[in-house]
Amino acid sequence: MKIERLSIPDVLLLTPLRHVDQRGSFSETFRADLLAAHGVRADFVQDNHVITKRRGVVRGLHYQTEPRAQGKLVRCPRGAILDVAVDVRETSSTYAKHVAVELSEANWRQLWVPPGFAHGYITLDDNCEVIYKTTDYYSPDNERGIAWDDPALQIDWGISPIEAILSDKDRNLPRLGELARRSN
Repeated sequence: MKIERLSIPDVLLLTPLRHVDQRGSFSETFRADLLAAHGVRADFVQDNHVITKRRGVVRGLHYQTEPRAQGKLVRCPRGAILDVAVDVRETSSTYAKHVAVELSEANWRQLWVPPGFAHGYITLDDNCEVIYKTTDYYSPDNERGIAWDDPALQIDWGISPIEAILSDKDRNLPRLGELARRSN
């Protein structure tokens, strides 16, 4: 498995090796020892599987606060997504910065999104599947979110706000600056 650090070094891009023959393919999609060699000690407790029927669906940006912050290992085994991780750790030198990576069935890549990052994605194809492992259970009391189109984040989603398909909940998430004001 190839593991690369991205522009925010805590976020990792993983590319599992695929062994292909006339029967199909095989790959190891998770190895604790390889992540540990890159400083990630993740005890995964929950797997989530999302099926999205249409291109242009935005999910996120979501995160959980301490003590229930989640790390996520995200992959897209069918279709393609633009996966985004935003640093929401207020004391971090990369606070409010993001990385965006295409994950797809074609490139077989995965993204490690550490605790302290908001996560979201947009489907680039119809009929996408996204599977991700989390390091803590879903906790409604600790759930937070940031507006996907917050201009302060400067994320190029490749779609206009009018074309994007969002849940009512995601459409009404606050901007990052509003979250900071609420905590003071």
